[in-house]
Amino acid sequence: MTSTPEVPEYPMPRAAGCPFDPPPQLRELQRRTPLTRVRLWDGSTPWLVTRYADQRAVLTDRRVSADMTHPAYPRSAPGGGSLSFIGVDDPEHARLRRMVGSAFTVKNVAAMRPAVQAVVDDALDAMLAGPNPTDLVGAFALPVPSLVICDLLDVPYADHDFFQANSKAVINRDSTPEERAAASRRLAEYLGGLVAAKVGRPGDDLLSRLGARIEAGELSHREATEMAVLLLIAGHETTANMIALSTLLLLRDPDQLALLRDSDDPAVAGRAVEEMLRYLTITHNGRRRVALEDLEVAGCPVKAGEGLVLPNDVANRDPDAFPDPDRLDITREARHHVAFGFGVHQCLGQPLARLELEIVYRTLYRRVPTLRLAADFADVPFKHDGFVYGVHELPVAW
Repeated sequence: MTSTPEVPEYPMPRAAGCPFDPPPQLRELQRRTPLTRVRLWDGSTPWLVTRYADQRAVLTDRRVSADMTHPAYPRSAPGGGSLSFIGVDDPEHARLRRMVGSAFTVKNVAAMRPAVQAVVDDALDAMLAGPNPTDLVGAFALPVPSLVICDLLDVPYADHDFFQANSKAVINRDSTPEERAAASRRLAEYLGGLVAAKVGRPGDDLLSRLGARIEAGELSHREATEMAVLLLIAGHETTANMIALSTLLLLRDPDQLALLRDSDDPAVAGRAVEEMLRYLTITHNGRRRVALEDLEVAGCPVKAGEGLVLPNDVANRDPDAFPDPDRLDITREARHHVAFGFGVHQCLGQPLARLELEIVYRTLYRRVPTLRLAADFADVPFKHDGFVYGVHELPVAW
């Protein structure tokens, strides 16, 4: 009698002592097969797509859906609120995304450079004037993107303790459905009030544009609120975690840090941003999709109504796409990574994230050349409990 192979649980744990690398079980699956079943929290067994080229093919296949209301959609956790246009398909996805897309064009984001540079400089001034050692997350990595997205949306930064705490509850894997729903509701009530105040009284900000869309009958208040919640959470949590985690990675690799810190070529920082995004891939819970029709992935049949999980972290370590993928190399041309996803649903805010990271990388390590870890590496608390990976704290000194 032949035994049936056990279906592995997903997500999988990282190896002890290797917090920057994808889980070894995930790497083994990638080496072994392009497609395999995994078991999620609710007992469902969607397909896991392990390889870079196959993930890009799935993410551009119109027979594959991002609709989170589909009964077979492989949800990351129980409960939670709407993710606005992230969780719907075209044409509704395109309609909603178009409402805010112009704010994140490369041209418009480039015009924000002086303002973002000022935010970074001021945050560094405050950090250097404060306690030494300090927590880089609380003193710098979290304030910088929070201030930037607050300015873009016109959300009062004075309320940062409130929206940061609730954002963390929404993206924490260990939150109960009730905790996640309550945090989502608090954020919706808060931002819904700010959006409503913009209707008829607009300013030069993104919430005002949403208010104008409501007034024109192009958006409902609920749609605008859901969009505002998405932009606020994504606008500060992801970049904050990238700043802290990449800084820790560079402190562990002084040669790469010196190469970045000592170069006058702005292209070096730009390549470093892409390589860090590839190497770390902090949205490590996998993109989620569901097949609407029968199709093949890497020659393997997938039936209509079956779920698909695409772990971008392991795709970005695929040796067929990135030679010597486990080596950090900030001179590498890595812009074709899938850290922001791929296809029509790829991250709307990626130009802003790139700008913030580039300015941080060109500023932080030059202004604080003696920056060092102020704790044992083994004691740094990593966010193994989050949908967005990073560190809870990063003790540093200079």
